[in-house]
Amino acid sequence: MTRSLHDIRIGTMVRCNSVDTASYVRQILPHGFESIQPYFWQTIGATDVKRLAAELKEAIGNSGVVVGALGMFGNPLEDGDLDHQTLAGWETLIDNAHLFGTDVVAGFTGRIRGRPLTESLPRFKDVWGRLAARAADRGVRIAFENCAMDGNWARGDWNIAHNPDAWEMMFNEVPADNLGLEWEPCHQLVYLIDPLPQIRKWGPKIFHVHGKDATVRWDVIREHGIFGKVPFVQMRTPGFGDSDWSRIISELRLAGFRGSIDIEGWHDPVYREELEMTGQVRALNFLRDCRGGAIFIDNPS
Repeated sequence: MTRSLHDIRIGTMVRCNSVDTASYVRQILPHGFESIQPYFWQTIGATDVKRLAAELKEAIGNSGVVVGALGMFGNPLEDGDLDHQTLAGWETLIDNAHLFGTDVVAGFTGRIRGRPLTESLPRFKDVWGRLAARAADRGVRIAFENCAMDGNWARGDWNIAHNPDAWEMMFNEVPADNLGLEWEPCHQLVYLIDPLPQIRKWGPKIFHVHGKDATVRWDVIREHGIFGKVPFVQMRTPGFGDSDWSRIISELRLAGFRGSIDIEGWHDPVYREELEMTGQVRALNFLRDCRGGAIFIDNPS
């Protein structure tokens, strides 16, 4: 099968809760984004998802832009009102993903709040076993973002899929082929984990990639440690962080990844607010250059 540069597309995330999503897409298309990830925060609310799909299709027109994934970010494992809305949102997006032309729905696993990570596994198995089956019936893959959302192994709120040890347990609890990861190097650098070996091990489980990076401030670590008053890491837009994106894209290709790297903005301490799109366009062009220059390399023995 012929491979091309556009087996991996470079795009951006698009909010759906509080903006006119279609108008925003029309506004940013001239920058050259190749894919989008429309996403919801905790609840779909009053959004008519079928109408949104049609509006986005019209906004995209014949530009060639694709929907790389849909996003539903919240905690579907607990019993609060917003938690129930998040779970319902997952079901709605799984059922309607085909209208957007994508087979990936991504977000957080959820978590039993304030408890050790392992205590969430029974609830994870129950909820995600059902959702994985629902998604498989519709030809949809589910991708869990690897963001800790300020949690750790001992406690947290939103997500258990932030650590490779947790991935082992999760996929053992629900060994479904259509459960995987929405991966990004940023969240591993925050843990001081080398992201590249993860792709070699977990590549077949990576269904979607977020374009977000980080800068580890080793001078701060040496003086203040990682639990001091001075932040030891900064989340960055790709092109301004520590990750070698040419190597990342090479490793993704070697692992057989075909999909989208959608830039997750709104975190960079420099390129934000009025400079947000300046940073995102720089990231778009940077990642395109990395994609074009990615070398196929052999995995080290």
